[in-house]
Amino acid sequence: MPVETMDYLAAVERMLRAAGRRAGDGDEFELSGLVGLHGVLEAATATAIRDWLRMGRSWSDVGRALGVTRTAAHARWAQRVAALEGREHDRRLHHE
Repeated sequence: MPVETMDYLAAVERMLRAAGRRAGDGDEFELSGLVGLHGVLEAATATAIRDWLRMGRSWSDVGRALGVTRTAAHARWAQRVAALEGREHDRRLHHE
């Protein structure tokens, strides 16, 4: 039985909170590792937004989901999504 997305995200949130507590008891390597997860979350968010746009959703839809305007969503995420598209295009060129 597949895990529902919101249940999955709740589990990830619990793990991140626990990671923060553990890093707080650790050394600079643990703190650095925790901070490195910020980039992973940014990349995951950009991937989700890219997939939404590929499915025909609009920047207005993205903004609504993020609690910001269409313009703010586009300003914040468009370049990151375009970079993902560029990497995928490059990857396809090298594998064809």
